[in-house]
Amino acid sequence: MNARARFTERIWRLSERAEREVQAFEPPADPPDEQQAMDYLREGAGPAISLFVEARTGQHNVQFQPDAYRALEQSMNDWLELYAACYGVDMDAEYALRKAAQLLIDTENIKDVAVVLTSVP
Repeated sequence: MNARARFTERIWRLSERAEREVQAFEPPADPPDEQQAMDYLREGAGPAISLFVEARTGQHNVQFQPDAYRALEQSMNDWLELYAACYGVDMDAEYALRKAAQLLIDTENIKDVAVVLTSVP
C-alpha cells in the first residue's frame, strides 16, 4: 500500500469517528466541561491536524484527493465544534486545515490552536 493510500485510510477512520462523536454528543449540564473539551482536542482535532502535517512533511509530501482532504478538514472542524460546545458555545466551524496545521507547528500545542481558531474560551 502506498503512502497516499495509508493516509487516506487513516482519514476515513478519523472522519467516521468524528461523525460518531457528533451524533453521540450530549452538551454538558453545567458548562464548561474542560476535561471533555481537551479529550476532543487530544483524540480528534489534534490527530486530524497531525495527520495532515505528517503527510505533507518529510519524506511523504502526500497530495490528498479532494474528497479525502475535505473529509479530514471536516473532521477537524467537527471536533473543534465539539470542543466549543463543551464551553457552551454553539458554532459552525469552517477553519482551514492548512491554517490549523501551521498554528500547530508554531505553537506545538493543540489547546492553543483551538483557542486561536475558535476564540473559546
